[in-house]
Amino acid sequence: MRLSPQQEGVYNKLLHFTQQKSIVDGRALHAQIIKTQTLSSCILIVNNLIILYAKCGHLTKAKLVFEHIPIKDVVSWNSIINSYTQQGGSSFSLDLFRRMRAENMIPNGHTLAGVLTAASNLNQVFSGRQAHALAMKFGSVNDVYVGSSLVNMFCKVGLVKEGRKVFDEMPERNSYSWATMISGYAMERMARESFELFRILPRDEEGWEYDFVMTSVLSSLVEHELVDSGRQLHCLSVKAGLLSFVSVWNALVTMYMKCGSLDDALRTFELSDDKNSITWSAMITGYAQCGDFLKALKLFSDMHFAEMKPSEFTFVGALNACSDTGAILEGKQIHAYLLKLGFEFQIFIMTNLVDMYAKCGCTADARKGFDFLQEPDIVLWTSMISGYVQNGENEEALNLYARMQMLGILPNELTMASVLKACSSLASLEQGKQIHARSIKHGFSLEAPMGTALSTMYTKCGSLEDGEFVFRRMPARDILSWNAMISGLWQNDHGTKALELFEEMLKGNTKPDCVTFVNILSACSHTGMVERGWDYFNTMSHRFGINPRLEHYSCMVDILSRAGKLAECKEFIESTKIEHGMCLWRTLLSACRNQRDYKLGAYAGEKLMELGSLDSSAYVQLSNIYTALGKPEDVQRVRRMMKLREVSKAPGCSWIELKSGVHAFVVGDQMHPKVGKIRTELKSLTKQMKDEGYIPTPDHGYGFRTFCVEDVVAECL
Repeated sequence: MRLSPQQEGVYNKLLHFTQQKSIVDGRALHAQIIKTQTLSSCILIVNNLIILYAKCGHLTKAKLVFEHIPIKDVVSWNSIINSYTQQGGSSFSLDLFRRMRAENMIPNGHTLAGVLTAASNLNQVFSGRQAHALAMKFGSVNDVYVGSSLVNMFCKVGLVKEGRKVFDEMPERNSYSWATMISGYAMERMARESFELFRILPRDEEGWEYDFVMTSVLSSLVEHELVDSGRQLHCLSVKAGLLSFVSVWNALVTMYMKCGSLDDALRTFELSDDKNSITWSAMITGYAQCGDFLKALKLFSDMHFAEMKPSEFTFVGALNACSDTGAILEGKQIHAYLLKLGFEFQIFIMTNLVDMYAKCGCTADARKGFDFLQEPDIVLWTSMISGYVQNGENEEALNLYARMQMLGILPNELTMASVLKACSSLASLEQGKQIHARSIKHGFSLEAPMGTALSTMYTKCGSLEDGEFVFRRMPARDILSWNAMISGLWQNDHGTKALELFEEMLKGNTKPDCVTFVNILSACSHTGMVERGWDYFNTMSHRFGINPRLEHYSCMVDILSRAGKLAECKEFIESTKIEHGMCLWRTLLSACRNQRDYKLGAYAGEKLMELGSLDSSAYVQLSNIYTALGKPEDVQRVRRMMKLREVSKAPGCSWIELKSGVHAFVVGDQMHPKVGKIRTELKSLTKQMKDEGYIPTPDHGYGFRTFCVEDVVAECL
């Protein structure tokens, strides 16, 4: 189309304002175009007006301009469809494309490329296949942009094999085509295929963006055994001069971090002369994910002093470091900093902020942030619910889930897993069954974490048959699933079955972890299998390379104590080479009480006193032992020490589930709405017990105080 000098001048101005994203100048020019008939009737100028408004983020204005075009051409449709796709309105893009076809407008390659991108953004494989069929019908399938968009669509929806088939059939490929296919493999964690495809990549093609391809292949290397391949790519980047691109530096730092090579990541980071917020974020997030939280926070501080403005991803990495260390003070400082920079309305950051407060035990502060947002974002709701569960506030978690249901917010699998964990902790079987029914209604499968959470809930609530039924129906079981089922069996007095399940797990080539052996040793303890317990304890390091931790030593002490081998237990404790504090002596003290070994019990109790124990039960047990031994002076000494150290007994708590509600009772608590009826019922039971001749039997061996029935009722009320 030939333009007049006036039209050409306006057209060039539009291009300039679009590049500069100058919406004020663009609007002024738009007003001039409207006033001039020769300008407003020029389709090329009007189409570029659509692009101007879209690039400046004014999609509504762009749509308005589009709707006022009397005769739209394919470029008009392409402009508005691609604008919505690029600005996050992919569903509108597909609606517009359907309208375009209804008006008998034939799409070209640019149209179909935009539609395929929209389908991939929405994960709509059916719409993508329809666009693929149209591309074949109109002969656009051989277009390099359409082909690349097809590869991208298939890879993003997880159909990598179909994406590779399209890629192999493309008559022409560019650097974007190669990078898209390599990234598709990377998203599915198919590093070997990604690396092999990179090997056959044509070299020295003019105009190709090799930095984009290099970042794609580097993103596929996320396992420690792939670090050598990453080093080869690093060398190739140096040789090819790709280190002039900051994106390649960032990809290298991220690759080394994900492969667990922290030293290489740090050296690469320090050698970079052009660090941006992405470079810093990669290091901070990498340290946080590798468990080196202090270095992550130190690096965040260094970034601040280097006057580098953090991005939302930087803040997320720093907040995760605070979450995992319980660094609430640093977390509050980061909170203040992000408020100063104006990030308080970004849901991505605020969700992590809520998560940080919850994981640091500050659920009240987390709830304030949650209530401030008032967003129907499922990640936010899940963070708050799981925060309550992690802090033992299970009733609050269930109440929040009920509120979520009332608001019509659909849960995801992590939400349901957290709610099931709350039901497990409360031993609320009926509510757990309701959650199970809802998970089926929402179409959640029994894959982890849902299957594990369901199995755990049933076993913890004593419904072993249902727990095992869920466990057996899981399509794939990870180590968490096996641990949950083994734990449920021994906790419900099925220790032998727990050991049998462990042997079944080993035959299936699932490698046990530290938690597995805690469960196995506990099963041996509850079944009295001392020799077998020793065998498992010794094979931890010899066969599986797992060094015993404090919890494993504690299990061995429990095994020996339950079997009555108290002298052997004492020798075992004194021979341990790990720092165990008071844990093992406390276990031995309880065993001595149960088996009436006064002398050894006094020895274990005195050890706890020397170590400065603040556990009230240890003082009470030692005092009772000295009472049984007839040593009133030592009884008084223990009580004075207890008073001096301000040790007090925690109030007892119990709960019961009735009619889908959980009722909690704490000693001395008068807050229950039916406390009057409960008191009346207890008095009735007391009278019935007396009438039937019940007489409390004291424990003469330890001289425990004998409570009469009236005392028991008084304590309850």
